[in-house]
Amino acid sequence: MAEARQEFPIEQQLRKDIQEAQRARDQLRLDTLRMALGAIHNLEVARTDRKNTEFGQALTEADCLRVLEQEVKKRQQAIPLYEQGGRTELAEKERQEMNILQAYLQGSQLSDDEVRAIVANLVAQHGDEFRRIMPLTVKETKGRAEGARVQRIVKEMTR
Repeated sequence: MAEARQEFPIEQQLRKDIQEAQRARDQLRLDTLRMALGAIHNLEVARTDRKNTEFGQALTEADCLRVLEQEVKKRQQAIPLYEQGGRTELAEKERQEMNILQAYLQGSQLSDDEVRAIVANLVAQHGDEFRRIMPLTVKETKGRAEGARVQRIVKEMTR
């Protein structure tokens, strides 16, 4: 039988917050956190499929954060669609779920100054050409900073 893997701090926090939401009878928060934990579990299960490109790879903390980012992005895309369809109550529900999930991403996100420090280091090593620095910066900040914010900072620091 396979041995259980160690839980990451983000998963432990999600489980703790699920218990608190149960005690507080906060159904929206409870459902949202369970969905997030389920999405992380689904990624782990998907990696047991031989057809998966990430077959056999162990789950990492960055993977967990990436799953949460994807869930936030889904909600960002759904909100305008619900509003166009006149379903403001569903748009509001998605907005609340997005806010709940973003709270977990905030702690792991790099500040603008930290991204600037990474870009400055890469510029010192590889020159100040945008096309050379941008992919390196994206790789370095993967899962810890929004792509649009990284691009804006790289543009202002390169030519």
